[in-house]
Amino acid sequence: MTSAAAHNRIALVTGAGSGIGLACAAALLADGWRVVYAGRRAETLATAIARAGDPWGDIADRAMAWPCDVGDEHAVAAMFDAVRVRFGRLDLLFNNAGISSPGLTPDELDAASWRRAVDTNLNGAFFCLSQAFKLMRAQSPMGGRIINNGSISAHAPRPGSIAYTATKHAITGLTRAAALDGRAFDIAVGQIDIGNVASDMTERMVKGVPQADGSIKPEARMALSSVADGFMTMARLPPGANILFMTVMATKMPFVGRG
Repeated sequence: MTSAAAHNRIALVTGAGSGIGLACAAALLADGWRVVYAGRRAETLATAIARAGDPWGDIADRAMAWPCDVGDEHAVAAMFDAVRVRFGRLDLLFNNAGISSPGLTPDELDAASWRRAVDTNLNGAFFCLSQAFKLMRAQSPMGGRIINNGSISAHAPRPGSIAYTATKHAITGLTRAAALDGRAFDIAVGQIDIGNVASDMTERMVKGVPQADGSIKPEARMALSSVADGFMTMARLPPGANILFMTVMATKMPFVGRG
């Protein structure tokens, strides 16, 4: 899209410095959106923006890096205040930031590791969603879209993933409740569940990862561009339509059925 309206759409992507967040933020920029790149490290965000480039030739005006720990509610509130001051509104939040936890059984996982997963994956998602609601309700025209990054692990856990699985399962509850609460304010809330995307974090899948039967087997992966394409299908929908849940997965990964 090249219209003035298309170039005035504002998006905020958490965890935008790498992986899925980086790919989806770049896809939004290429589609004409103005994008706030949020993440823990300023240098990583700056590199991500430079790497994305800008087909419209005004990257400094259309992309903003904002270092933020989403687990800190005060830092999140300050970030959304900055978005309001800089752009005046928010049309899309991609609640993407998340961390994995050590591959341990429940008795082996320490409380600190559990809390880190909850603080980032669940509390962080709620803090961002809450602030997005606040901004989207007050802006004119009212409304917007929120896309939460869930995981197919919430439906089919991996061995030793109790903290990650529990927090991602909770994201589904967050999505359903927020989708209902958002109706009165023209806020559409949906979720994208992603399985086995090719990245540095999933390189071990090529050699083999633990399976439910105790074996170690390699798993198929898909390109990041496939995730970005699915995400953009959700992001481009008109305000009156919503994809509540989308699953994007490597076709041959062991998710459906018994392997």
